[in-house]
Amino acid sequence: MPDSFPDVLGLALRVETDTGHADLELASTGSGLPLRFALVPRWVPSRGVFTTLLPYRGDAGPVLIRARPLRPSLPADLPGIERALREETWRLSLSFATPGGPWHPFALLSLNARGGDSDIRFDAGSSILPGARMYRWANAVRQPSYDAVQRRDR
Repeated sequence: MPDSFPDVLGLALRVETDTGHADLELASTGSGLPLRFALVPRWVPSRGVFTTLLPYRGDAGPVLIRARPLRPSLPADLPGIERALREETWRLSLSFATPGGPWHPFALLSLNARGGDSDIRFDAGSSILPGARMYRWANAVRQPSYDAVQRRDR
């Protein structure tokens, strides 16, 4: 979208596990019902939340994951975000919930732009968090997009 319009924002995380890595991809959504199931365009990443939108299948049933920005407030433009994250660490609270339940915080996430690989390709459809599985219907919705991104020229 042009910079003058809000857009659906994404947040991709790579988690190192005992067996390799897992990817988690979140999008700007609402937090309460029913907006936790709706993509919400935003101008600024630190205003609003990011969720998995579609649930993972856990041992106890469906689970959503949410990242709620804490501080600092980030600018709207990509160069400004990169500058801000070189100077300061962005902190987000990670929570989980059942589709209709309350959010339960479980971790504090700290992100910055001080190093790392800027050419990472994320694939949350194939590199799933330990203990999580994809519902067949959610996989049918998600996987074509993940596959298309993996095929795209770098």
